[in-house]
Amino acid sequence: MSKNKGKGKKNKKRVSSENNKERRELIFKENGQEYAQILKMLGNGRCDAYCFDGVKRLCHIRGKMRKRVWVNVGDIVLVGLRDFQDKKGDIIQKYYFEEARILRAYGELPLNIFINDTSQTDNIGNNTEINDPGFDFETKEKYLSD
Repeated sequence: MSKNKGKGKKNKKRVSSENNKERRELIFKENGQEYAQILKMLGNGRCDAYCFDGVKRLCHIRGKMRKRVWVNVGDIVLVGLRDFQDKKGDIIQKYYFEEARILRAYGELPLNIFINDTSQTDNIGNNTEINDPGFDFETKEKYLSD
């Protein structure tokens, strides 16, 4: 059996998809669209999203994005609003971390939202460490001194 030397079709797809992130044009919202942040994934291509007009909507990931663009909790997305259903919408595009930062700098997104990234950032977008208010385990010495 021969070894896979990276000359197949899938290898080329991976390389081209990594390059698309950098040269993608930033799309702003139009009439009938709204920016949103994903609150909860529900399955079957649906999720709860908080739109920045103050409404929580049930959103559906469009077929073009399914299994190609992975939407996670906390992601910033562009939602197409439905004329006939106010509480439902369709996810049109997912914004990457850099794109969401640019949108916030332009004033399109509110300043008080937290944009997900692989590195730890604070709400302003600075790469500073976040103090984790996790569990505080007490040691034996503390009990012995009492």
